[in-house]
Amino acid sequence: MYFNIKFDQMNRQVRVPKHPKRIISLVPSQTELLFDLGLDDEVVGVTKFCIHPKEKVKEKTKIGGTKQFHFDRIAALNPDLIIGNKEENEVSQIEALATKYPVWMSDIVTIQDALDMIRQVGQLIQREAEASHLIDTLESHFNKNINTKHPQSLKGSIRAESLTAAYFIWKKPYMVAAKNTFIDEMMQVAGFENVYAEMSRYPTIDLEELKALQPQVILLSSEPYPFKTKHIVEFQTACPNAKVMIVDGEMFSWYGSRLLKSVEYFRRIMNEF
Repeated sequence: MYFNIKFDQMNRQVRVPKHPKRIISLVPSQTELLFDLGLDDEVVGVTKFCIHPKEKVKEKTKIGGTKQFHFDRIAALNPDLIIGNKEENEVSQIEALATKYPVWMSDIVTIQDALDMIRQVGQLIQREAEASHLIDTLESHFNKNINTKHPQSLKGSIRAESLTAAYFIWKKPYMVAAKNTFIDEMMQVAGFENVYAEMSRYPTIDLEELKALQPQVILLSSEPYPFKTKHIVEFQTACPNAKVMIVDGEMFSWYGSRLLKSVEYFRRIMNEF
């Protein structure tokens, strides 16, 4: 078997088979990407949270969640490539896998990071042409639909004037997405100014802090915590002048081929204002 030495997005050196045939994906958005790049047979294992494409993932072995893996199931699959993500997977779990298998890790905060990941994954799995076509389509899609002075950076918004917003990802304790997150990047594309932009990553906050900030919009994500309509009232009570919305977390946090659907989804949201 021929191997290539690759560097992942965490600048780790990984010895990868030239033609990987037994791939495990540890991240839902990257699982969807692998299938969209044509790897129906090569993907042998996914997490229980890998739900797209539905008909294809249901046939694959579930190796656990994104934080806790069943190492015996992974061993039984005998993977020649495992693809994970710095944020979504636990360091100790990844380090344990890396002692036995090639583990390539993504690290994504910006849209450009996502495009770089798609390009690099395409190279890993011998799907360079498909990956390049997807990247070209995404770049064209974003540049045609966002208002920006710097088209090549993919920085901008589909809305001329941003609305201040808080994006909640968890309850008990309340947690929001702040700066240095992919969600914050996608909030900007959608047309929201993050009221927690002075904080980093995923801080824990309370409703008194939210009251003081008085965002125009409160976004309750469908994942990782599954906010429902019943949760709206507590936020509406805290900020009676805010519009409180349940939003599709996949559109704000998935950084693979699902990006093709995000701008149109954001447009539908903005039609409510």
